Amino acid sequence: MEYRRITSISDPLFKQMHQLMQKVFPPEEVLEFDLWKEPLEDPGIRVFVALHNGEVVGTTEYRYYEDFNVAMTDFTIIGQPGLSIGPFLAKKRTADLEELATQQGKKLYGTFAEIYDPYRVKQNEFGGVKPMDPFVRREVLSHMGFKRIDIDYVHPSWKNDGEAVTGLDLCFLPSDDSLDCLEADLVVKFLRRYYAVLSNKPKAWMEMIEKIQKQDCIALQPL
Repeated sequence: MEYRRITSISDPLFKQMHQLMQKVFPPEEVLEFDLWKEPLEDPGIRVFVALHNGEVVGTTEYRYYEDFNVAMTDFTIIGQPGLSIGPFLAKKRTADLEELATQQGKKLYGTFAEIYDPYRVKQNEFGGVKPMDPFVRREVLSHMGFKRIDIDYVHPSWKNDGEAVTGLDLCFLPSDDSLDCLEADLVVKFLRRYYAVLSNKPKAWMEMIEKIQKQDCIALQPL
């Protein structure tokens, strides 16, 4: 299996990748094809696909914030079972992020991720691909060491229509697994940076940010 970076919407592999996203994710979670042009050309956004016999069978997007020394896993998509695509992508991503932090003379502080809570939202089937089942994905992140940031989380829809998306948790994988509290200021700065591309923020999101700002440290809870 190959780990190949995508940096342009004109790359034929990107068309395969976008079709895979549309097959697996709900519509509000998929950025339109043409809107991918700038993100793919951004050196800070890293989009890779897993290639098996020339076919895109998985993909992951993530980024490393040098000034925060944290990463964000935007998504990980497994297109079919039985190929160990998940472990392949996770290992390759981790090695890449650790190398990026090392280049800054640092050890990666941790990684953010959003994860659906299937105990609250039961209608997401994710294209019928069983490894993408929300219960499976949540358990996998738990095994990896991700912890739930103890806030009532909403995020702006990627349609940029001002709607708030619920039913997810914001999580964090600390490099130090004994960490049980995350600086509220870091969470606020990260979320503002991450969603800066969306101009139409929902009121619920802004109220959540204001609430976080009133705290010093936010507990990290088990998933």
